[in-house]
Amino acid sequence: MLFSVLLMGCGGKEEKKKEGFSVERQKTATEQPIETPAASTAKASERIDLDSKGVGPITSLTLASEIDQAMAEKGKTVYEQMCTACHRIGKKFIGPAPNNILERRSPEWVMNMILNPEGMVKEDPLAKELLQEFNGAPMANQGLTEEQARAVLEYFRTL
Repeated sequence: MLFSVLLMGCGGKEEKKKEGFSVERQKTATEQPIETPAASTAKASERIDLDSKGVGPITSLTLASEIDQAMAEKGKTVYEQMCTACHRIGKKFIGPAPNNILERRSPEWVMNMILNPEGMVKEDPLAKELLQEFNGAPMANQGLTEEQARAVLEYFRTL
């Protein structure tokens, strides 16, 4: 009798223990995959958009064919004081590299990004994508004057 009780107590029932936690969700017939524009195209920092002027005080800017070396030197000084905490020439850092920027962006867009980074990130689609690409690190408004921003832009022309 004892043997029968032991046999029944240790019987062939096996319990499968599930570890962890999982949720299985069934797709509905109306669900479609979400595709973002950034996923199907180049990174925002590499994309060329010379038509957009951005959002801010600069609506039109004509660059002389020759670089103003004195202005570029002033711009280099401002850049080194105000911008190198986040930007490095020739490499991605906290923010994008500034070299060849005028081959990818209009002068107005660059000036508006320098002068109005908050407005650009709120309203300009490309600035929003750059914010995402650079891990949500917004560009700080350094409080530059239009003259200082223009000098920095002239410096960028020399890179």
